[in-house]
Amino acid sequence: MFVQTEATPNPNSLKFLPGKKVSNSGPYEITNKDEIKNELVTNILSLKGVKNIFLGQDFISVNKNDQTKWDDLKHIIISLINDFYSDGKDFVIDENIKQAETSLDEIEQKIVKILDQKIRPAVAKDGGDIKFKEYKDGVVKVQLQGSCSGCPSSTMTLKQGVQNLLCHYLPEVKEVVAI
Repeated sequence: MFVQTEATPNPNSLKFLPGKKVSNSGPYEITNKDEIKNELVTNILSLKGVKNIFLGQDFISVNKNDQTKWDDLKHIIISLINDFYSDGKDFVIDENIKQAETSLDEIEQKIVKILDQKIRPAVAKDGGDIKFKEYKDGVVKVQLQGSCSGCPSSTMTLKQGVQNLLCHYLPEVKEVVAI
């Protein structure tokens, strides 16, 4: 198996592409190794300098702290991913880990649809995700995950990309903020 890596706009995040399905349950971010019972996730989060992991459909984004160098982590992570899949596993996550969605009103449903169809695919290319959290008084609150979390260019992406797009399609939206 050949695990490829891809740089992201966030210098502290690297996207690992195993060439196999990663999440069968949608995008998922893990910040605590005790949060999930999974050998690969636990082993990567146990590495010194790793802050969190984001699992996409076909990639794993790993975020590290500023002090740790990718040269110290990259090959170990690739080896862990190779070992995991060579044991015959088909994917990292295959359980229903999504939280039950609360009922959304009409404008919130439109916001989620635009995020899912127009924004999420672009953000996933950079190893991240965006999740709708709340809409109130013209302000949309979203959570940035994976490579997007803590990325130096995420503010620009949020304001010039997400906010402009949502305001264009939905005049009720006045601002988008990350929480």
